[in-house]
Amino acid sequence: MLPGAVIGWDLNAAFGLAAALGIPAPAAAELLPVIEAVMVRKMNEQMAASGSRAISF
Repeated sequence: MLPGAVIGWDLNAAFGLAAALGIPAPAAAELLPVIEAVMVRKMNEQMAASGSRAISF
C-alpha cells in the first residue's frame, strides 16, 4: 500500500468480471495487465495534478 497513490488493480476481481461478461480467459489475460498499467498511471497523474488523494471520474 502506498498512501496517496494507486499501485494496481485487484486482478482476480477483474478476471471475474471479464468471465461474467463472457470475455475469454486468454483474451483477459493478454489485455488486462496492459489496461491496468495505463489506468494506474493515469489515475496517479490525475491525483498529482489535482493535489488530491482522491480519484475523480
